[in-house]
Amino acid sequence: MKKIKYFAIIILTASLFGCDKKLDLQNPNAQTSIQYWKTAADASAGVSAIYNSMIQDGSYMRMYPALTDGRGDDFKGDSPWGDLVQVANFTIPTTSGPVQWVWAQHYQWVYRTNQVLTNVPAIAMDEGLKTRLLGQAYFLRALAYFNLARTYKVVPLILTVPKDQKDYYPPTASEDELWNQIYDDFQKAATMLPVSYAGVNGPDQGQKGRATKGAAVGLLGKAYLYRQKWQEAADQFKRLIDGPELNIYNLMTDFRDNFKPTNENNAESLFEIQFADPATVGGTVGNYGGEPNANWKQVSSIGHTYAMEGFGYSDFLPTRWIYDEFKKEKTIDGQPDPRLLATIASYEPGVSELAYFGPWLNSKTNIYPRKYTHDGIPGFTNENNGIENSGINYRVLRYADVLLMYAEALNELGQTTAAYQYIQQVRDRAICPIWQRPNRA
Repeated sequence: MKKIKYFAIIILTASLFGCDKKLDLQNPNAQTSIQYWKTAADASAGVSAIYNSMIQDGSYMRMYPALTDGRGDDFKGDSPWGDLVQVANFTIPTTSGPVQWVWAQHYQWVYRTNQVLTNVPAIAMDEGLKTRLLGQAYFLRALAYFNLARTYKVVPLILTVPKDQKDYYPPTASEDELWNQIYDDFQKAATMLPVSYAGVNGPDQGQKGRATKGAAVGLLGKAYLYRQKWQEAADQFKRLIDGPELNIYNLMTDFRDNFKPTNENNAESLFEIQFADPATVGGTVGNYGGEPNANWKQVSSIGHTYAMEGFGYSDFLPTRWIYDEFKKEKTIDGQPDPRLLATIASYEPGVSELAYFGPWLNSKTNIYPRKYTHDGIPGFTNENNGIENSGINYRVLRYADVLLMYAEALNELGQTTAAYQYIQQVRDRAICPIWQRPNRA
């Protein structure tokens, strides 16, 4: 599978000041911004550097998903690391390292998008490639601020490359300013990005994992939904469900295909974060932050963070409420809801009595996360065999999300009856055998 290759750009000007005169020294091993942004290759590497920010600890490598999941009704902190438990309970320590990492990593991410949007327009290069690169930068900046807005509510809005110290510390933007910028960036991205990269001409041809028009439309709709702009949200989701250009997504037959290292970037996925198979990429330096080097990994730590005792940290647990919800209804042929054991690792007599292909060693009444872990995936008998080295992609937006969000928007618009069919499509995937599922209209 061909995925994005990650690079980092180091842009540094070294200056020393004496008493009477200025002595300018340039690091021969690093390029200045004046030297760097010259070619199409520079522009492409600059965009790849943005994606690099998304696979570090404060973004999707571990802490952003973990702290976000922990605040949901279906998940809770269960860690000796008090920060994780407190954040999951909406008690935010002012000195919390994980909370600060999310902030810092996302602003590194924003800084890299602003470098691209500032410097790439002036580079002489193929216009189609330039448009795609700028479209990705707008999409990725919108996603960074979308995450920041959902995490911190209000944050500084930085849209240019800072030139002096005061530019690094702008005032906090209002909620309206922040969300309007998110809408604007997603809208621009949707007009500039291709439906897929299969047919483009350029170095990005055939690459999976890059932002697409469908991803921009879907996340624009989701951003509208967060601000209760129901009609605007519905209009975007409709484009993905039955629009002439973007009607390309489908629900996967196997629900767990959405959370394991095989069948990634599938027909249900609108956008996912690309993590590398450690056996293929190698590396000895964890990608927790900073600039990558030749030994830098490109792996996720979510699997080890979520895995049960004996196989990982078990820092978070499903709530008993969500487990009980899965147990309430069987499929139409009398089987358990297949989403249960794809989502939660639980001891089910006669159905699921193993963990990582071995005997269930923990209390049989305990329940653990299974989604995004290697439990039950051939080739992985124990998370500790590849500690913190997961290659499972993180799915940011799926077609199932689109269907359910469209149903929510329609319901809020008073079109509840029209919303039922979209909810039913998601239910059918779970409760109906394959041969009894209706074809997508």
